[in-house]
Amino acid sequence: MQYQTISRPPAQRPIAIEVDGEPLGVVVPSDEGFRFLAVKLQAFAVDGHIFTTVEAARDAVSAVVRVEVPE
Repeated sequence: MQYQTISRPPAQRPIAIEVDGEPLGVVVPSDEGFRFLAVKLQAFAVDGHIFTTVEAARDAVSAVVRVEVPE
């Protein structure tokens, strides 16, 4: 029995977002831009946000992570 091969459109892979060498999440392409998906608690403030560029996502995550918590 022969099966037909189904070709899928090439999917873009997620792009890791790191701050100071620590991976905090990934961005995935969406219709509106790039959606950030957090994998570390420090980055959950921007989880699900959509950015126009990967660099904008990286800058936003970096800003959130570097906010110092008062003691």
